Amino acid sequence: MQITRRNDLSLRLLEIFGMLMLHQTTVAAAEALGISQPSVSTAIKHLEQQVGFALFAREKKRMVPTNQGRLLFEEVEPLFDQLRSVESRVRDLRGGAVGKLRLMATPPLGHSVVPGALKAFLADRPGVTVQYDVRRMENVVDAVTIGAVEIGLCLGLDNHPGLTVQKIRTERMVALMRADHPLAALSVIGPRDVADHAFIGLDRASRLGLLLQNAFETARVAYAPQVEVRYCHTAAVLAQSGTGVAVVDSYTAAFQPDMELVMRPFDPAIPVSACMLTRPGRAMSRLADEFAQVLMAALTR
Repeated sequence: MQITRRNDLSLRLLEIFGMLMLHQTTVAAAEALGISQPSVSTAIKHLEQQVGFALFAREKKRMVPTNQGRLLFEEVEPLFDQLRSVESRVRDLRGGAVGKLRLMATPPLGHSVVPGALKAFLADRPGVTVQYDVRRMENVVDAVTIGAVEIGLCLGLDNHPGLTVQKIRTERMVALMRADHPLAALSVIGPRDVADHAFIGLDRASRLGLLLQNAFETARVAYAPQVEVRYCHTAAVLAQSGTGVAVVDSYTAAFQPDMELVMRPFDPAIPVSACMLTRPGRAMSRLADEFAQVLMAALTR
């Protein structure tokens, strides 16, 4: 008599494992799944008991995947893809009136254009829910790559070997300052202008910061900000406080509520494209496609 062996691996445990692989902290994974942090830890312990090896090693507050953990994820990732595909098809069958849309954006777009686009998108879709997060570029790329979100939005990513990168609109970076700043009288501002004043720069480890540094080097001016920040929104807030002149993307500059800042073109021009990231070879769900249309309309108007 043939004995059928029971599969003890739970899809729910694998789902929790996959989310922890993405976020690498039990707190973030729990928030994404809508469960408690102890539940995530308990689930991983159960899964490790079932597979017979450690999936993660704890380093400070991060859960770092072991080599065996990475290999297991490579094996089960196609299963997650199939499940997401089924969910997408179900949403399509419902006509887009209900369902869940998963998005992630970097701060320049995530705090400027996307909120308005989401408001317009949800206005006539009361049954739709959105999982939305604003993270750094590398987090957005990772989330789209493994299928944790359907659409990623960022600035300045020309291409990526594992993703489809669609450039929606390209704008140049601009200088921001208070109206009473001496440079506000100029029509165009360049590196030599800001070199004689307090300058708020962008972290050179970021994509926009590197572009800004290259512009200074092209003009043969040392890139030496008095204050260096990671996010353009932070730079705009500091410019509003009178700390100095900031050079940021045009989307951040155009969506600064309650700020009275003068905006001037920065020369040499630093073109920055607003990009939509999706997985190649994967058709977007109806909800994702409809949101993409709303977003593109907001960016191109």
